[in-house]
Amino acid sequence: MAGGITESGEPYSPFVGLVYMFNLIVGTGALTMPKAFAAAGWVVSIALISFLGFMSYMTTTFVIEAMAAANAQLRWKRRKQEENSKRVKTSEYKLCITPVFLLFYICCLSVGVNMFYICIIVYLYGDMAIYAAAVPISLMEVACGNHSCSAGSVKYNDTDPCWGSVTRKDAYRVFLSVFTLLLGPFTFFNAQKTKYLQILTSLMRWIAFTMMIVLALIRIGKGAGEGRPPVASLSGVPNLFGVCVYSFMCQHSLPSLVTPISDKKRVGALVVVDYVLILGFYVLLSFTAIFCFDSSLLHDMYTLNFTDNCNVLDIPFLRYFLGLFPVFTISTNFPIIAVTLRNNWKTLFHRDGGTYPWVVDRVVFPLITLVPPIVVAFCTHNLESLVGITGSYAGTGIQYIVPACLVFYARRNMEPVVGRDAVNKHRSPFRHAFWVWFVLLWAASCLMFVTANIILNDVKK
Repeated sequence: MAGGITESGEPYSPFVGLVYMFNLIVGTGALTMPKAFAAAGWVVSIALISFLGFMSYMTTTFVIEAMAAANAQLRWKRRKQEENSKRVKTSEYKLCITPVFLLFYICCLSVGVNMFYICIIVYLYGDMAIYAAAVPISLMEVACGNHSCSAGSVKYNDTDPCWGSVTRKDAYRVFLSVFTLLLGPFTFFNAQKTKYLQILTSLMRWIAFTMMIVLALIRIGKGAGEGRPPVASLSGVPNLFGVCVYSFMCQHSLPSLVTPISDKKRVGALVVVDYVLILGFYVLLSFTAIFCFDSSLLHDMYTLNFTDNCNVLDIPFLRYFLGLFPVFTISTNFPIIAVTLRNNWKTLFHRDGGTYPWVVDRVVFPLITLVPPIVVAFCTHNLESLVGITGSYAGTGIQYIVPACLVFYARRNMEPVVGRDAVNKHRSPFRHAFWVWFVLLWAASCLMFVTANIILNDVKK
């Protein structure tokens, strides 16, 4: 997940909306996917990612339908107030700016609102921990790696030396401390991603991803690929599930993404095209990776496989570019996520307006936002596990449970308000109630499966 939320001040074309959605979904999760693919086996991986892509598409259509339904209800109530007792029937549903938390408030009970906020907060904590670990890891690998390429691709241990008596783990924590000191203060203020910064990070992302795919294809084409991934390995499925769910995350940002699209008649087609492209992109990136590199040498952050391997990339500048790519792109998103998480904490405890004491507003909320993910990043830099856990738990709630509840309550509450003749032009293709219950059952099954797997692994250890 890219982590950013698009600006919605000016309208844009459906094509720009397609690009924005692609950039929103494709982010850090894609860089952890190759290792997860290698661990689960290529047949299992392609089957699971295809199914999870389909599930994510379904719940995306649920959110869009709920957006239109919520807006129709708001418009109906507004007209009813204006015309007093005169009944107004809504002939069609339109998509308007309706934040997800407002949708949930309209469609569900207050308990559901609290559950949604908690789910979002847990997800954002996981996101911040992933970002806080990814930047220092990249800096450590660049600073401590084998830049002479004399030994080829080598996977180091945390206890290996970096600078004299300073180990790689020590270097990681030094970089994490610097990262916290430089970017942590943004949590205490307001920050917004500018349009030009978004364009720059998107451009860098596309250059880096394209380079990695092309370089891996060239190496495989020359017959120098080292990867021999298994066909199937069920032990890697739980983590792959979490990584894939995290990598398809966009539901929480759909209102700000879809609302500015000028021609919303093609929103449904836009979503289909985007998901097909993203699925193809993930499969291409991961398959070229697992057949290019030996599975035991794949890094949690895929870009690091190119920093010290001259057999794949012998141009020093480009090796540094790929190694530092996560540093530039993730660093720009970290303050945005931190401020978003801080504001969610504020809203959870005080949704009815009013102000907090200065110390609580400017000190307490920023600290409870910043400290936990930094502590987690200090304790572990296993990105694959962080992404897997974030996707498996918080990601399941945001991507499956919330959209299913949204559309369920939207459908149940709209008919008494606007009548049976009302037409929702943005209704999901999955109209039968079966799909809603299927998503909820799937989410519950996934949570139980992942939890059971974690418990079994702890018992084995």
